[in-house]
Amino acid sequence: MALTAVILVIWLVASVWVSRAIASPQMSNAVSINVTGHQWWWEVEYQDLNAPSLRFRTANEIHIPVGRPVVLNVTSRDVIHSFWVPDLQGKRDLIPGYTTSIWLQADQPGVYRGQCAEFCGYQHANMALYVTAEKDAPFKGWLSAERQPAIEPDTDQQRHGRDVFMRASCPACHTIRGTNAGGLVGPELTHVGSRGTLAAGTVPNTVGHLGGWISDPQSVKPGVKMPPNKLSGDDFLSLLAYLEHLK
Repeated sequence: MALTAVILVIWLVASVWVSRAIASPQMSNAVSINVTGHQWWWEVEYQDLNAPSLRFRTANEIHIPVGRPVVLNVTSRDVIHSFWVPDLQGKRDLIPGYTTSIWLQADQPGVYRGQCAEFCGYQHANMALYVTAEKDAPFKGWLSAERQPAIEPDTDQQRHGRDVFMRASCPACHTIRGTNAGGLVGPELTHVGSRGTLAAGTVPNTVGHLGGWISDPQSVKPGVKMPPNKLSGDDFLSLLAYLEHLK
């Protein structure tokens, strides 16, 4: 009995030590990212402790460098969610009003699918995200591009599309850096044209799916907060051209 008790104490100490090491990696080169769960999408904010002005937000996609630890500070804006990228790390619950941390590291380049692992409402199954692990140079290039404001429209149609966006209710919910749109209810759209999917992994980011999402989001993802947008043919095509241009 004494030997069993000693062994259990040893394993307890080892377990606590490993758990603390996993939960709080003390590494100076770690990338720090804030992740906030919403019904039903992921808000992603990249921090920069040395230059706060370099912080930026995106949605439903996370880019990380290969071979470096990444610390994720996670919380929820509404109900309990759970962050889970099976090929990189275990699950961590996101509790409203409470921030916890989890870390992960990718040793090989690739795209890793993540999923909310806690039932959070009607569209829980359609709350996915993708983690792209890439070598240091491409990662830094992506960071530099994401930190830039939205690029200026190239054509009259794109310029008209920007005007349509600004006149509609879109700026009340969405941000496009470099414009007067500063809403915080929905995902940031500054570089929406470069994302692989729409509606948190629900559909591919193509012009057809984008058009369907804008005109009738409830038909794509019932229960989302985004309302339908009824636009004339010319306004609608111009808006699509503008949003596709935001890369």
